[in-house]
Amino acid sequence: MEKRKLGNSGLEIAPLVFGGNVFGWTADEQTSFKLLDAFVEAGFNCIDTANSYSSWVPGNKGGESETIIGNWLKQRGGREQIIIATKVGAKLEGKGGLGKDYIRQQVEASLKRLQTDYIDLYQSHYDDPETPLEETLEAYTKLIQEGKVRAIGASNFSGERLEQALKASEQNNLARYESFQPEYNLYDREAYEKEIEPICTRYGLGVINYYALASGFLTGKYRSEADFRKSPRGGGMKNYLNERGIRILKALDEVAEQYNTTPASVSLAWLMARPSITAPIASATKLEQLEDLVKAAGLRLDQAAIKKLDEASAY
Repeated sequence: MEKRKLGNSGLEIAPLVFGGNVFGWTADEQTSFKLLDAFVEAGFNCIDTANSYSSWVPGNKGGESETIIGNWLKQRGGREQIIIATKVGAKLEGKGGLGKDYIRQQVEASLKRLQTDYIDLYQSHYDDPETPLEETLEAYTKLIQEGKVRAIGASNFSGERLEQALKASEQNNLARYESFQPEYNLYDREAYEKEIEPICTRYGLGVINYYALASGFLTGKYRSEADFRKSPRGGGMKNYLNERGIRILKALDEVAEQYNTTPASVSLAWLMARPSITAPIASATKLEQLEDLVKAAGLRLDQAAIKKLDEASAY
């Protein structure tokens, strides 16, 4: 399996990241272990989670995903072969943000749940305009010096704030964000390509994008309103099922037929072929869904296929 450099972080990851938002939500611990085992056996090495996953589930309070990953790591061993990416900043039990005391408290909680001494990639989940960028970056710099964190990344920042943070690191000799996590897929292209991609390219940041399959729309599972009942995420498909969305599905079907594969594999292969993308994040709750994701890493789309998808999804 090819490994790609994640910016200048020193981390190298396979071209697909497992999204841990499903652990403790639509995948229980036993299912999660099976999925993680299959993912690693297929040659992949990076798992993305957050301290807040999966706090939206009734009865959960956050940390469930990290706890499952920690239990799996303890049972499986081989921690040094796995790249763990987690996040801080989302609201949990009324607290959140990127203040130094909160980061310190939350990193210790994440380390305990993950049953590890260090986090490979620690990410700011959301921007915190109330906290000076320098305070956040100083907190991260100390964690790196202490060996608790190897590299830092950001997610969901505006282009302007991301660039301000990168300049603050440079001017104050502090650790800098080496990766960025945006929403980006064949349907949701415009915000990333216009605002974020030029900054990531200019500063040499790695990019691990979420919603790589547009919450499942790009798998081709939702083609009419009757299909919305197929999963807990179905209700959100109304935003995608329009003239442009149908045009994208048609192009995906044609390319999938050409390569004897699935629309999901083609969607991910399109992302992997984009020069600025290090690895898309995608999740699965069944082994057969995971097979689709795994196939994408071996799929090399030709220029004609990429052009067809580019044109169908043009905004």
